[in-house]
Amino acid sequence: MANSTPAALKEHDKVSGKTKISIVGLGYVGLPLAVALARSFDVIGFDVNEGRVKELRHGHDRTMEIDTPALRASSVRFTTDINDTRDADIHIVTVPTPVDEEDKPDLEPLKGACKAVGPVLKKGAIVVVESTVYPGVTEDVCGPILEETSGMTSGEGFYLGYSPERINPGDKVHTVDKIIKVVSGQTEQVTDILADVYGKATTGGTYRARNIKTAEAAKVIENAQRDINIAFVNEATMIFQKLGISAYDVLETAGTKWNFLNFTPGLVGGHCIGVDPFYLAHRANEVGHFADLILTGRRINENMGKFIADSVHENLNGKSKILVLGVTFKENVPDLRNTKVVDIISVLRDHGHEVDVHDPLADKQEAQQFLGIDLIESLSDLNGYDSIVCAVAHSVYRDLSPAALEEMIGGEGLLADVKGIWRNTEFSPKIKRWQL
Repeated sequence: MANSTPAALKEHDKVSGKTKISIVGLGYVGLPLAVALARSFDVIGFDVNEGRVKELRHGHDRTMEIDTPALRASSVRFTTDINDTRDADIHIVTVPTPVDEEDKPDLEPLKGACKAVGPVLKKGAIVVVESTVYPGVTEDVCGPILEETSGMTSGEGFYLGYSPERINPGDKVHTVDKIIKVVSGQTEQVTDILADVYGKATTGGTYRARNIKTAEAAKVIENAQRDINIAFVNEATMIFQKLGISAYDVLETAGTKWNFLNFTPGLVGGHCIGVDPFYLAHRANEVGHFADLILTGRRINENMGKFIADSVHENLNGKSKILVLGVTFKENVPDLRNTKVVDIISVLRDHGHEVDVHDPLADKQEAQQFLGIDLIESLSDLNGYDSIVCAVAHSVYRDLSPAALEEMIGGEGLLADVKGIWRNTEFSPKIKRWQL
């Protein structure tokens, strides 16, 4: 047990509105959490991106998770100076944890955040990691860095906690202020404090994990489980394609059974499902276990973009001019991280096709900078395409009329509907249809 009481409880019998909280990292996870916590606490949000902080100060969230009125009404203070967080009783780290080119965990952003937080820690402060990690990172990686940079001992001078993020970009139902928040602390008292803090931010309540490693492990299997289930559906879809059957028709039929799981085929990108399984597989390898099923699922899902592009190619007559609709990793969000639509585009171009790309939600500059893709700005007056490939089910594409789509492909061509959004839409007999 700890030798001193966390500062969050020194002046109060329990956490109160006087408790100061810093959020380190203001992306898809950090910003919604900061806004939710600011309803009950004194919150300051820190990010190294000056452009991001400037936008937030003006009430603009490019991630589209927090709308302008809510952001402007929030009491969160935004800063690029970590020294502004020195008074914080609790620091919550929400920076990205990606993988490198070899699909190994890249903990550099998290390590960098700990190196920044360490020197500003006051005695008795709590550091909570929300970033996705494999079991052991909070205590075995973050702890020593914080000790070295703060000059204090973990569990005595400062305390550790872990609360896995459960942000689903674009989901307006399962938001951070409505979901169950898992909490874990270095001591029971720290866990109690975190349960109190997060309990004031969400109506969904909190769940106390047995320990920090358990909470870390729970996070990685949440997404690994989804990845494996989607991989099964994707592999079944590949089989059905060879049999001339639509996976969507099969899934709709099988879904009439009460315990059939509702997963659909497609691309698995983004910062969570396509990344987190590698964290668990890495840790498994370190302790002498090869995560066969997890990595097989990853391989199947990683190859889905190529499978789709090859299938489209086989349905075309020679080199064609193709319009790809959507490039973000999922519908109705601007998030380009780890999008697998780039695989479709790349393989189609490798087959010799001319490919244009449109996405009204993606940032044009980011698409060029990070993906090397030049987005066309408008669908107006487009025509002359041999094929349209709808890769992302944005609402704007769902709302396109058959006449508008047919005009783009000159009344005759291939309509490749990756997400099945036009399954029940009538088109001219001259329009060739393909879908998963």
